[in-house]
Amino acid sequence: MKITTALVAFGLLLALEGSARAALVWETTEADLHPSLADKTAVAHFKYKNTGDKPIKITSVHPSCGCTTAALAKDLVAPNEGGEIVATFNIGDRTGVQKKTITVVTDEEASQPTVLKLTATIPQLLQVAPTFIYWSANDVLSPKTITAEVGDFPVTKLTVTSTDKSIATEVASGPKEKTFRIIVTPTESGRPINAALKIEPDFPKDAPKSFYVNVRVDSRAKPVPK
Repeated sequence: MKITTALVAFGLLLALEGSARAALVWETTEADLHPSLADKTAVAHFKYKNTGDKPIKITSVHPSCGCTTAALAKDLVAPNEGGEIVATFNIGDRTGVQKKTITVVTDEEASQPTVLKLTATIPQLLQVAPTFIYWSANDVLSPKTITAEVGDFPVTKLTVTSTDKSIATEVASGPKEKTFRIIVTPTESGRPINAALKIEPDFPKDAPKSFYVNVRVDSRAKPVPK
C-alpha cells in the first residue's frame, strides 16, 4: 500500500510539472475573409497567449506561398503574455476562393507545428472564356469570340489591348444581359504569333482590374479567302 501511495504521489508530481510547462494557446487558427472588390489585400489577425510559466520562442513563421506575408512583432513570448501574427494576402488579379496557410514552429518540447489557415473569398468581377484561343496550321484566320460575363457590378465598358499589333479586337454586346463579346481576328499570316490580350472593365475606377487571354497563331494558318 505504501508503494502504491508513493507511485500515485510521484505521478501527481509529474502531472504538476507537466502543467507548469510553457503552452502557447491560440484564440483561433482559422480566418475567413471577405474583401471587397476594391481591396488590394486581405488581412487576418491570429492571436495567441502563453498560458504556461516559461518563456516560449517562436522559431519559424512560414507562409505557404509568396502572395502571403506573416508579420510577427516579437518572437519571445513571456509567461501570461499575448501577441499576434498578422497575415496579409496580396489579392492581385486573383478571384474566387483562395486558401493559404502559415506554419508556426516554437521551441516548446515535443510540440507539433501550428498551421494557421486563411480563406479569402474574392468577388468575381468578370468570367472570361475561353482564356486561350489558337489558330492551328489547318485553320483559316477567321474571327474567334471570347465571352466576358459580368458579375453583380456596374460594368458598362471593356477595353481590350493586344501585345501584338496584328491581333485586332472588337468589343460588342453579348446575347444576354451583362455579357460582352470580344471578337478577335489575326490580320497577318505567315509568321507565328504569341500574344496576350489585356481586358480592363471600367469598374471599379479607383482599383482597376485586369483579365488576360492568351492568343497563339501557327505560322501555317491560312488567310481568309478574298
